[in-house]
Amino acid sequence: MQAIAPLFEPVYEALLDELRAGAHWHADETRWEVFVDIEGKRGHRWYLWVFQSRAVAYYVLDASRSAAVPSAVLAEVDGGTISCDRYGAYKKFARLHPGFTLLYCWAHQRRDLLMLANDYPQLAPWALAWVECIGVLFALHAQRREAWLAGREYGELDRGLRATVQEMADKREAALADPTLPAPAAKLLTSMRRHWAGLTAFLDRPQRALDNNEAERALRPAVVGRKNSYGSGNQWSGQLAAMMFSVLMSLRLWQVNPRTWLSAYLQACAENANRPPDLAGFLPWRMDAARLAALRSAPALTQPPGVDTS
Repeated sequence: MQAIAPLFEPVYEALLDELRAGAHWHADETRWEVFVDIEGKRGHRWYLWVFQSRAVAYYVLDASRSAAVPSAVLAEVDGGTISCDRYGAYKKFARLHPGFTLLYCWAHQRRDLLMLANDYPQLAPWALAWVECIGVLFALHAQRREAWLAGREYGELDRGLRATVQEMADKREAALADPTLPAPAAKLLTSMRRHWAGLTAFLDRPQRALDNNEAERALRPAVVGRKNSYGSGNQWSGQLAAMMFSVLMSLRLWQVNPRTWLSAYLQACAENANRPPDLAGFLPWRMDAARLAALRSAPALTQPPGVDTS
């Protein structure tokens, strides 16, 4: 496996170039164990990051969970919007790179309320009322987004959505002004207030989602897989895993059959005794329609010589 890794490096680099050509990304990270001792590092915990644009899912394995990772991935990019959770690395990245705007995930805000309802049953009615408000927010945003995508007039929908957001802000401030508000509820609303700019940045961007579920879904195969593998035994194998996650999950975005693509790519490598000289036929965003359709089909299965399956 280590020997084939260099064959995929040009594709991995092309994915990064295409990622950087975007203007909006979903980002998330999860733990990934790498069972190798590194001087100056305690333990084996590394992190698998994903940055997903409309065209590419790009994964990075790094020992750090700091802002240095998004800074490296999005190097030389002037700005854009990032859908993410409220983790501090994204906040620091945005401070260091003021051309970027963070769109905080409302699904995380909703989860906080559900956890509060579970941990403090006496606050469940209060928390669930807020969950209902968030449900209304999602519904109104979906209506406005649908109209925007269809090219229809959405002014009235926009005004209704903004009025609902203002009502939520007023409700939050009224609750925080109440001296009888229980401390756990006050803590949650204080966090909501602190992140309000990122939570409401979608108002001027009707095409963007309210949540970061795209990135969470992109990490799910890795999260499920690590339950069996626990991570990687070496740094090179971890980097290969990130590379292949990038290739396969990007193909998925384009509905390309991974077996068809891998068969074609590795055949080209074999014929060239190295990497293919031209990647255009293997990058979905650079293919013509006929090539893309061919790679979306199931591969022809050939029977190995000497095998009788009758």
